[in-house]
Amino acid sequence: MDKQRNIILAVVLTALVLFGWEAGVGYFYPQANKPQPVEQAAPASAGKPTREGGLRDAADLALEQKDLKTALAAPGRLPIAAPGISGSINLTGALLDDLVLNRHRETVEKDSGPVRMFSPSGTPAQHYAQFGWVGEGIAAPTAQTVWTAPQGAKLTPFTPVVLTWDNGQGQLFSITLKVDDNYLITADQQIQNRGTGAVAVQPFALVNRTDRTAAAYAWTLRTGGIGAFDGSVTFGPKYDALAKDGTSPQPGNADWIGFTDVYWMSAVVPVNAKAQGTFRSQGNGIFRADLVYDKAVIQPGQALTRQTKLFAGAKEHKVLDAYEAQGIANFGLAIDWGWFRWFEKPIFWLLTKLFSLVGNFGVAIILLTVIVRGIMFPIAQRQFASMAAMRAIQPKMKALRERYKDDKQKQQLEIMALYKQEKVNPLAGCLPMFLQIPVFFALYKVLMLAIEMRHQPFVLWIRDLSAPDPLHILNLFGLLPFDPPSFLAIGVLALLLGVTMYFQFKLNPAQMDPAQQQVFALMPWFMMFIMAPFASGLLVYWITSNILTIAQQQFLYSRHPQLKAQAEKDAQDKARTAERKA
Repeated sequence: MDKQRNIILAVVLTALVLFGWEAGVGYFYPQANKPQPVEQAAPASAGKPTREGGLRDAADLALEQKDLKTALAAPGRLPIAAPGISGSINLTGALLDDLVLNRHRETVEKDSGPVRMFSPSGTPAQHYAQFGWVGEGIAAPTAQTVWTAPQGAKLTPFTPVVLTWDNGQGQLFSITLKVDDNYLITADQQIQNRGTGAVAVQPFALVNRTDRTAAAYAWTLRTGGIGAFDGSVTFGPKYDALAKDGTSPQPGNADWIGFTDVYWMSAVVPVNAKAQGTFRSQGNGIFRADLVYDKAVIQPGQALTRQTKLFAGAKEHKVLDAYEAQGIANFGLAIDWGWFRWFEKPIFWLLTKLFSLVGNFGVAIILLTVIVRGIMFPIAQRQFASMAAMRAIQPKMKALRERYKDDKQKQQLEIMALYKQEKVNPLAGCLPMFLQIPVFFALYKVLMLAIEMRHQPFVLWIRDLSAPDPLHILNLFGLLPFDPPSFLAIGVLALLLGVTMYFQFKLNPAQMDPAQQQVFALMPWFMMFIMAPFASGLLVYWITSNILTIAQQQFLYSRHPQLKAQAEKDAQDKARTAERKA
């Protein structure tokens, strides 16, 4: 039994190193440690997407700036100015293809400019929204249609704008646009039939984007298509799967549909009307999320209006929850809380509340860790008490194993009888660890998902808790002019993680099995390498947790002196055995 347990443990640890390292580096390594404004940046070479997303190739970034300058300088644009977003509308096609997020910067540098959400068609970072119609037997507006807007019109929360186009066949199309203080644009699509015969049309709305700016996909942080259909939120399809399949019709009525990254999302939302949602690949890394309303027949002298909302912005939990309260079904679940959202959301609420009180996100993480460890303290006490009881009966168990070494069945029966006689539960020491797994995972998800942590400084050199530690030991904290490869980019926080974990394990009772002793001796340094590329905020949490665990163990040893005495005896026996072998 012991050998099987050791083999399983070794396999699990090996898999953790082999696959956890790749996952950590590939999925959670954000952009450059000390990024500069896009105009000056020399980004990481094209490769795996980063956790935050964005263009990764230097040539793409340079071309994006050139194309943006040309496209936005062209005539025929109507400005947008709101607290949450700014940009312009392209009157050719009535495309919303120029949006930046005023509350979020591109990089940690204060002069880096706002995050760009939408870029015009044909640019490397292409991303835009369109509202239109599919007509039968009539001329409907297309992406090349030039719309008319009032002279000097400007879209603000106080001044809606109306775009119009007459097809010359008796139908007048109009799009009335309104914007709120955050990230929501409302479009009223209307067609007036002034002709002599009935016409049939299908209004639609869509979001079009490239996957060149997509954030990395991970099973814990899903990116790509997203939507709610008949009240159920769906993450998917992934871009590579959609490129292979071509189309992905979604069953049921669409509540909303679009594309998501870890921090950003663009989605279209039907209002008071049924619509079908479909994801499409258009080739060359371009994808589309369609929202198509049912066909309607409009009689002469009548009009049809469909209202659609466009969300294009940051996944701030308060904003999403407010929109959900206004009627957008399950919009708060656009944040990928996962299975433990019932537990993660209270932790997230507490974390943001602490941040509002202390004004430093790193301090808020430390306080959150203290609170969580305090809540878990009774469980830890029970674990240590169980360990103490198990240690106390070790001599009796060893005697039983020796006595019944040739009769395993009898041996197990006698050991179970011993447990019952001594009132010891061998699983009591494991149960607290299993209870702590969802706690850790929930904290991990909160720290990785929270856009509120993005670009938040802590102390000294930690200027962005959502990014890895920028100081690397191998280049003497930036004094040497080279950047170490990712698997050697061990920062100060990763080193502190390894050291605190080492001392934490040293305080644990010595493992009886030498193989287990070797595994636990190496574990801190494995974890140091694995965790180094992760967000600094997560390492701050783990280091704090280790320090609190060490203090907690010291306290519990004082409460259970027999456990400490047994640990010291085990250490002495281990030392004597080593001396004899030497």
